[in-house]
Amino acid sequence: MELRHLRYLIAVAEEGHITRAAERLGIQQPPLSRLIKAIEQETKIQLFRRVPRGVELTDAGRTFLDGARATFANLDRTLESARRTARGEEGRISVAVTSSAGFQPLVPDAIREFRETFPRVTVTLAVGSRAEVIEGVQSNRFDAAFFWMNIGKPESLVFHLLLEGTLVVALPVGHRLARGRTEAALPLNALSDETFVVSGRSGTPSMQLHAIFAACHAAGFTPRVGQETQQVVSVLPLVAAGIGIAFVPAAMQQMDVKGVIYRRLAVESQFKVPLYLASRRGDPSVVVRQFVNLVRRRAKDYPGI
Repeated sequence: MELRHLRYLIAVAEEGHITRAAERLGIQQPPLSRLIKAIEQETKIQLFRRVPRGVELTDAGRTFLDGARATFANLDRTLESARRTARGEEGRISVAVTSSAGFQPLVPDAIREFRETFPRVTVTLAVGSRAEVIEGVQSNRFDAAFFWMNIGKPESLVFHLLLEGTLVVALPVGHRLARGRTEAALPLNALSDETFVVSGRSGTPSMQLHAIFAACHAAGFTPRVGQETQQVVSVLPLVAAGIGIAFVPAAMQQMDVKGVIYRRLAVESQFKVPLYLASRRGDPSVVVRQFVNLVRRRAKDYPGI
């Protein structure tokens, strides 16, 4: 039995008359009558009984009709779901974010807009270090990842530059540079005698170690590192404890950590840190392409922070 045969049966049931059903289907009445009989013989079920003005369904026929309609309804849902998937409107995507990148407003705003635009796409989020999220995209654990700075670019990935942010100085309350006009900008060389708390390790430079060391060397001094942490956000409790000062993305100023004051750098001392979105090169997923395209469009509305 073919799908078109089910359509023929539905037409006969709805019309209650084989001739009218044949006209509706655009076929001749005799072949339709023979088809009905052939199906009844094949299934060993009497689907219709003749009545003075046509045919009517038997009890078994009504059950069959319900199933036939359900079959087409399920097929329509399946086809529509497949079409949505082909358009990138349905499916799954796994997105990773470094802890500090999550504070850049673009990241949560873009993810929220994507979820609202494509409500049938399941979005899962994960947080990790820059090395972890990049490795996760390479190994197919994540489909895309946001992170600050990029040192080394694996050929298997595509890196989309979204914007360039600035760094601010996080100081413990009571620090000599935290007194007075906290809105005043600091020249970089004012930090030459300070001890720094940084994220990452010397063997695997983080956004801070890479950008900060280069800028400090250009300003004529080598920063003294007092303690290292795995994540950028974890430097703030150490700053509050007075262990040292730290550079953090300006977007992290929204973190209200007790005992920490933020100061911006003077214009001539400012240096930029790029925010990237990474995805696999040649990824066939239409959902991932939709996500990348939306994030890149959204990024055009955001100034570097």
